[in-house]
Amino acid sequence: QVQLVESGGGLVQPGGSLRLSCAASGSIGSIWRMGWYRQGRELVATITGGGYTVYADSAKGRFTISRDNVKNTIYLQMNSLKTEDTAIYYCYLLHVGYEYWGQGTQVTVSS
Repeated sequence: QVQLVESGGGLVQPGGSLRLSCAASGSIGSIWRMGWYRQGRELVATITGGGYTVYADSAKGRFTISRDNVKNTIYLQMNSLKTEDTAIYYCYLLHVGYEYWGQGTQVTVSS
């Protein structure tokens, strides 16, 4: 059973930055897709084990998703944050036909 552990949410002022992390427990190899969605199942960004990335239009140019295959961890570097980025961010993993979700981490952008 794979579990996802998220970290890195918090409160930041508009224009600030945050980095989210999501670590998958267990062995998932290199064939997977992981990513971040925010409440309402709105896509933020995804990345495959091979490094292929997809971004929502709202994230392009501001957010960067990356991976560490050795640590089974993905990261979401969020820069130039806006108030409309405020949401609960959920980590997602698709692996051998199964979907897994993290518990969510709150990101609040406010002055």
